[in-house]
Amino acid sequence: MKDIFAQGCLYEETLKRFDEAADVLNVHKGVYNVLRHPYREVTVYIPVQMDNGEIKVFIGFRVQHSIARGPAKGGIRYSKEVTLDEVRALAAWMTMKCAIVNIPFGGGKGGVICEPSELSMNELEKVTRRYTASMIEIWGPEVDVPAPDVNTNEQIMAWIMDTYSMHARHTVTSVVTGKPLNLGGSRGRKEATGRGVVIVLEQAAQTFGLPVRGSTAVVQGFGNVGSIAAYLLDQIGCKIIAVSDIFNGIYNENGLNIDDVMKYLKEHKKLEGYPKAAKVSNQELLEISCDFLIPAAVENQITIGNADRIKAKIICEGANGPTTIEADKILNEKGIIVVPDILANAGGVTVSYFEWVQDRQGYFWTEEQVNDALMQILVSSYKEVLAMSKQFNVPLRTASYMLGLERVLECIQTRGIYA
Repeated sequence: MKDIFAQGCLYEETLKRFDEAADVLNVHKGVYNVLRHPYREVTVYIPVQMDNGEIKVFIGFRVQHSIARGPAKGGIRYSKEVTLDEVRALAAWMTMKCAIVNIPFGGGKGGVICEPSELSMNELEKVTRRYTASMIEIWGPEVDVPAPDVNTNEQIMAWIMDTYSMHARHTVTSVVTGKPLNLGGSRGRKEATGRGVVIVLEQAAQTFGLPVRGSTAVVQGFGNVGSIAAYLLDQIGCKIIAVSDIFNGIYNENGLNIDDVMKYLKEHKKLEGYPKAAKVSNQELLEISCDFLIPAAVENQITIGNADRIKAKIICEGANGPTTIEADKILNEKGIIVVPDILANAGGVTVSYFEWVQDRQGYFWTEEQVNDALMQILVSSYKEVLAMSKQFNVPLRTASYMLGLERVLECIQTRGIYA
């Protein structure tokens, strides 16, 4: 049985990326040591009476990695695969994302060990509300602002907001982002991560001399991020030749009709059986020759075992942590450009920030305003990362961590160590 509390390899890999960037920057070791440890970790046990009368106890986590630049910010995932190590790593990545796009948040992440598909709506609501009640003391608009992640959605965010508000005795819309529009959600939030991937990919393609129109793309993961990225790329003339869900992928060298694929998926709940493409496995899909590869599924998909068979010219990471450190080295040697997750998929947290701002102002923006502001921030952030990459002659991933570390450490140093 897995140790859900262990300090495992994912967080250790994250620290190695931190260390690599810190070495290049030659940062103050004492101050940097603060950032190698999470600010706070909370584990809660969630008793729930199931529909059949049985009482089950679920385990939930929340990790606040850093609050040096502002409230912790990060999603909540519901999965049987959630571990404290995974949540630690995701929280640390959130610290970097928020710093790279220069929004006033630190990094946080949460998770509950459960399988939502095995729960009724009533049971799912009970798990969510009890988890929220257990986190009341450490969540809040000025403390820690959760959001959706794997297997969580607008409805779950609405339950979190309502539960928190009932304890506060007044409506607190800004305690969580990714809410429905009628409860203070932001226009453009659902599409933000996928749209951000495309914005950053366009910038990288321009930098490295690849026109998006007429190029080919492969997208692993056809959930919210991957499907939106595929759709937007298709709209600007990029040929999507393969996509996949958790079961398998589909491939057509002449290009997929993304509208048709999305309709099929909505009707059949999975891509298997799609009649206008060949079936491929998720691993085979990663190795298809293409201009752009967008891994938008889960962690550790490109590894030392398959990196040498990757044939993409640019990899733009829609998922968190899809490429291992060993794989990164191989990809760099092959001359494959990797646009890292902490930059490429930062569109979601950026528009979450916009939602938090709108809730606090009580004034809401048009979708055009949201998308324009998102474009401005991501383009600027990409250019800052690229400049650091050129200045220090390091890959974009290392440059991204360097930019994030520099901003967070500057705040820690300026604030000082309270004693």
